[in-house]
Amino acid sequence: MEHHAAPPRPEGALRSFGVEEELLLVGRGSNLPFAAAETVLAARTESPTDAPGTTALAVGSELTFEVKQEQIEVVSPPVFRLSEVADTIRRGRELADRAAARAGAAVAALATFPFEVVPHMAPGKRFARMEKPFGITFRETLYCGFHVHVAVEDLEEGVGVLDRMRVWLPTVLALSANSPFWQGADTGFASYRYQGWGRWPTTGPSAIFGSAHAYRLRSASLLASGVPLDTKMLYFDARFAPRVPTVEVRVADVCLDPEHAATLAAVVRALVETAARQWRAGIPPDPATSDLLRVWMFQASRAGVSGELVKVATRRAVPAADAVADLLRHIRPVLEEAGEDRDVAAGLAAILAQGTGASVQRAAFAERGQLLDVVAEAVRRTLA
Repeated sequence: MEHHAAPPRPEGALRSFGVEEELLLVGRGSNLPFAAAETVLAARTESPTDAPGTTALAVGSELTFEVKQEQIEVVSPPVFRLSEVADTIRRGRELADRAAARAGAAVAALATFPFEVVPHMAPGKRFARMEKPFGITFRETLYCGFHVHVAVEDLEEGVGVLDRMRVWLPTVLALSANSPFWQGADTGFASYRYQGWGRWPTTGPSAIFGSAHAYRLRSASLLASGVPLDTKMLYFDARFAPRVPTVEVRVADVCLDPEHAATLAAVVRALVETAARQWRAGIPPDPATSDLLRVWMFQASRAGVSGELVKVATRRAVPAADAVADLLRHIRPVLEEAGEDRDVAAGLAAILAQGTGASVQRAAFAERGQLLDVVAEAVRRTLA
């Protein structure tokens, strides 16, 4: 879903940013997959009597369909401050959970269901068009991502940003990793969502575009192949969203902890601002090829922050904490200007110390060997 237009920028603030969170639906109390998106989204229009101020209008967040009935998407409004994006994430999850509760469901910030599930298609002509040409890839798709939209001036600036931030996206993925289980088994990945999502033909790292004209040509060539149905199916790790000009970073798993999500949103906004300044200064992008980046993304998907990641400068594997420190150094000038350097540094340190959602899921499973315990813990932490 395209993001909303931003309000006027406050004096001294960086560019606006907002998030989209995809959440799983489970039976309230059973923690089993619950194909209830239609019922939940019908409930969103009801005026809550038990919690004044939590309507979509008051919160500024919207609930919408995703591909399957076992999930919904929360689209939060654009804001300017880290504290504001943290608040919109928390309020958006509360809004989703209240709507889900009226349908007998709860929301879980899990990027994949841990156990076997046969998902049900959400309503809509576009989803129906996707079913036949994409076969089992479409039928098995049930992944929940965390998409961050950051305002840009136009496509030229957007492409300049995309070309210069791409090498940092593996670290962003690692910091979000929240999908170790799939079809009842531990996959060995911290983010299996990224692996499963990679089955779609237009996903993954993009090559350097170089200009808005080249971006348009490449997009047109992909569409001319007849494989993607429309521009919404150009699922690059990061892309330009034209209706309200933003760079949309799509690599992250939905984060189990809402504070982790807010930290990552601030990191992405700082990456976009840093890249835009490099573009305006004429600093060329890192020449890493897309096949090299695909390897880096694989490593990030496998390790999360519990192993090694690739250091951008040396192209060598280093402890995840070192790669995260490099990312922080890269964006620190922008964070300092926004007054967010201490909060983001503390947020990243917390992710490294506590582990991502993948670590929480594995710890919950280790207690009794029950995947339902993983979902129960996720439901609890989603609103924590």
